[in-house]
Amino acid sequence: QVQLVESGGGLVQTGGSLRLSCAFSGRTFGSYAVGWFRQAPGKEREFVAHITRSGVSIYYVDSVKGRFTISRDNAKNTVYLQMNSLKPEDTAVYYCAAGNSIVVIRRPTEYDYWGQGTQVTVSS
Repeated sequence: QVQLVESGGGLVQTGGSLRLSCAFSGRTFGSYAVGWFRQAPGKEREFVAHITRSGVSIYYVDSVKGRFTISRDNAKNTVYLQMNSLKPEDTAVYYCAAGNSIVVIRRPTEYDYWGQGTQVTVSS
């Protein structure tokens, strides 16, 4: 019933920027908190950022603080991840995920719905 679709990935040089979008459909968007995760080849899925239902509370993994910004526009049913000062270490498939009963925001199993992912590649 809930569908999430990521877009905005691509290839950029070190220091460049990308803006990822996550489009939500199927149920009331304002009832769901949303997180961004990423997964590089051979590595576990890593928490990146989280935004609560109202957008008041925001959380980031330490490695992206000061560079990435998560936001949401409930009128457009969309969550964004603005990524600046990109590094090769940011290269991964990025996923958005949603849930309405999230307790531990860093754990992927807390989220009920996932998008298919969008590839971000940062060249040196």
